[in-house]
Amino acid sequence: MNGLDLYTDLRCPQCGKTARVKNLVIKSARMHQCPKLRGLVAPMVREGVKAEVVLHEREDYIGTTNVQLDPERKRPVMNLETRYADGHTDLVVYAPAATVSIRR
Repeated sequence: MNGLDLYTDLRCPQCGKTARVKNLVIKSARMHQCPKLRGLVAPMVREGVKAEVVLHEREDYIGTTNVQLDPERKRPVMNLETRYADGHTDLVVYAPAATVSIRR
C-alpha cells in the first residue's frame, strides 16, 4: 500500500443505517441485518445512490426443503432485489440449504 486509504460511505435504502468502509472493493457489497426487513441480511449501497430493496417470497412448493423464512411472517423468502435508479439491479438469493443425515 502507498499509505493512502480510500473510505466509502454506505447506507441501507430500507432502514437508513450508515457505515464508513475502508478500501471497499469495487463491485462488492456490504451486508447487514436490516430491522426494516425483519432481520434478514440486506445490502447497503453507496451514499447518494438512489435505490430500493424489494423482498420476494418463494412461489414454488417447498415441501420439507430447508429454506430461509421471513422471521415474522414465517413465509419462505426467495430473494432481495436492489433496484437502482439507473435501471440496474442486484440480487441476494436465499438458496435452499442441503441437509444430510448420518445413520450408524
